[in-house]
Amino acid sequence: MAILKHKTNKNMNYGDALDYLLFQHDEYTMKPILDEQGRKQLRDEYYIDGINCEPMFFEKECEMVNKKYHKNYRYDEIKSHHYVLSFDPSDKTERGLTGEKAQQLGLEFARKNFPGHQMLVVTHTDGHNHSGNIHVHIVLNSVRKETVAEEDFMERPCDHKAGYKHHQTRALLSHLQKSLMELCEREKLHQIDLLSPSASKITQEEYWAQRRGQKNLDEINKQIIEDGYIPTQTKFQTQKQKIREAVDELAAVSKSFEEFQSQLFEKYKITVIEKRDRYSYHVPGRDKNISERSLGTHYGKEYLSNIYGSRAVVEIPDIQPTKDYNPNYDYHADPIAIIYIRSNLRLVTDLQTCVKAQQSQAYAHKVKLSNLKQMAETIVYVQEHGYDTREHLQDQYQKISSKVQSAKSAFNAVSAELKVTNMTIKHLGSYYSNRRVYAQLGKVFNKKKYRQEHAQELAAYKDSSEWLKAHFPDETLPTIKDMQAKKESLKNRKKTLQSNYEYYRDYEKDLRIVTTNVDEILGVDTSRQNSKQHEEELS
Repeated sequence: MAILKHKTNKNMNYGDALDYLLFQHDEYTMKPILDEQGRKQLRDEYYIDGINCEPMFFEKECEMVNKKYHKNYRYDEIKSHHYVLSFDPSDKTERGLTGEKAQQLGLEFARKNFPGHQMLVVTHTDGHNHSGNIHVHIVLNSVRKETVAEEDFMERPCDHKAGYKHHQTRALLSHLQKSLMELCEREKLHQIDLLSPSASKITQEEYWAQRRGQKNLDEINKQIIEDGYIPTQTKFQTQKQKIREAVDELAAVSKSFEEFQSQLFEKYKITVIEKRDRYSYHVPGRDKNISERSLGTHYGKEYLSNIYGSRAVVEIPDIQPTKDYNPNYDYHADPIAIIYIRSNLRLVTDLQTCVKAQQSQAYAHKVKLSNLKQMAETIVYVQEHGYDTREHLQDQYQKISSKVQSAKSAFNAVSAELKVTNMTIKHLGSYYSNRRVYAQLGKVFNKKKYRQEHAQELAAYKDSSEWLKAHFPDETLPTIKDMQAKKESLKNRKKTLQSNYEYYRDYEKDLRIVTTNVDEILGVDTSRQNSKQHEEELS
């Protein structure tokens, strides 16, 4: 299936486009890949042609046209448009598509749909991130070089005249998609209906956000594993993808919109709102809702209304009671039978030190029954985890306690580093925003008056300067952008380390209760040991 991608570029340096098309680049950072001598490396296979320009002089010829028509001088103007025709990977093996053939199709598509513009047409055969699919890049100067015949798909009277800019609209995009479909149909290539709305709409921005997020998460998890911990999250998901997976899971098992709405919030904290016969979704930590249009047709009211309750209900046959299992028996009333039921562990109460049990025989009987139940659950826990000796259990408890301390130390270290990072961002902002005021102080004649008028800015600059000098004595100051990236990385790592710490903390709590209960069952006197441990905790 061939797809069409489009993006605009406000970069005034047209040479950057040619540089990207000819040389190998890292798909994440978009920086060129250098060899051992520090030189750029050409792509393994590419085909390049220019339309209304020489491809190697694309930058200079575009600048000449811009200068002639006095266009593309403002920083906020769109300087060029970048279209990508991406063919199905199977076209290469099943339909005999080659890079040379794709280049000819790209040139035909460009001449037909962008007449009069200066264009670079470049075909790559390695695919994005070495996926193997052949794709064609079409980079065109936004200003038309030549006047051409007026075509039906041109919406404005000036769209065929020289000196006017390329006008990208929804109607033009639909025309381009239709043109690509006809081209693939003629050449017997795999193709889908590009004009129909996508069931799961993943934009280019979301795709790259997913890739960057996964890369950052992999780097964080690598560091966590090196520190001896277990990552709690291995797959990064965008907020839109989380909504899609939650909706896919709950829509078919919900019998109505109300049930779907309730289950979505209860399980995933996602709020779905129906307004003007459309759904919109809200996830925690986001200000604006996400519309059904941005997710795809399978996440809107029209589609989901026909899905509610569509999954067939499977009848489960009745389980017949056996001699080992009786569904009508009250296991919670029998302290011996409860040995086969897992429940929350609690400490066994010492009747010798329980004043209330000594004063009331009925309460003492209740405590004995509760103790039997807790002992039974303790035995189940020991059997399930394979603790064959008391020493084995003690060793495991000491091991997990050590991990708790290590996890807590790592969490506190990251928290402290995150605090310093936040302070750095704060002082960098104050330093750069007030630096001009401080620099002006050396140029004014009446410095006393200037200090009085800008006392607050000068004081803030001084505080920030001293703080930064103390924390970066021999280094150049970092950029705010780098520190913000570091902050996001630390926040993600802190979240993972917190989950790690909570996991080991809860594990230690269970082992502490089990160890105490086992000692009580075995009649081991731990009062002396507990007293010593209590003294150590107080000290």
